[in-house]
Amino acid sequence: MTNQGAAVANAPAKINLYLHVTGKRADGYHLLDSLIAFAGTGDTIEASPADTITLSCDGPFGAALASEPDNLVLKAARMLAGQAGIANGAALRLTKRLPIASGIGGGSADAAATLRALAQLWQLTLAPDEMQKIAARLGADVPICLHGRAAYIGGIGEIIADTAALPEAGIVLVNPGKSLSTPAVFKNFCGPMSAAKRFDSMPLSTHALCELLATRSNDLTEAAVALVPEIADVLAALAQTPGALLARMSGSGATCFALFDDSLGAARAAKDLAMRQPSWWVQGAALISSHP
Repeated sequence: MTNQGAAVANAPAKINLYLHVTGKRADGYHLLDSLIAFAGTGDTIEASPADTITLSCDGPFGAALASEPDNLVLKAARMLAGQAGIANGAALRLTKRLPIASGIGGGSADAAATLRALAQLWQLTLAPDEMQKIAARLGADVPICLHGRAAYIGGIGEIIADTAALPEAGIVLVNPGKSLSTPAVFKNFCGPMSAAKRFDSMPLSTHALCELLATRSNDLTEAAVALVPEIADVLAALAQTPGALLARMSGSGATCFALFDDSLGAARAAKDLAMRQPSWWVQGAALISSHP
């Protein structure tokens, strides 16, 4: 139940429809070219008035975060309070539905949702670029999650370029029950580097979108599979699912996805796959271009 006077923000799963590693900076960070969308499933942040900043966690994956004294949600809250000169606190509640360290931006989406919820609760009027500066200090994926619209990202994730709305599609997300460290995957990545390969224009149909995506890749897949071989099993199962138009890993893994004509088809596929693989985390949803 939402508390009276609380501000609520959604933290949807971030999806890398393709991800090319285009280079490496002198400081070791890899440069990326990726098309980002969101799924109509994710976590929720609720912020209520309080004297101090506190965090409680619930949801299927909440217990795994409850013991962390300084996760991204708390970092985001404290950073925003410091930047805006806020003396008040907030009682934050995170409903954690997305697997942790799973390549779909869960922690980054939670941090971005925290910034949005607290800006509403504290009635802040920080300019969008100021909010984005805070987001960038929290992590490479937080800016696009705060942006909240389909876009290309460049650099290490901080350069955002809007694109037209995606065609309507359904998506099935599958995680084999494995967390995976993003730094470990990048450390395991051996190249070669790819070129940026952005679309000339956004396709109007889901089938056309998937045809274009099939000529791109997720360059981190091989490195991730070497660390978590079960990813290959997930990709094979998704590719063989009736109605699947494209199967791919998201981000640095281990979560993978398949695209479908619509969310109803995705829901049916997710139900069938969950029955066949009960140990996997499986979610069907709509692929969305933007979220509130």
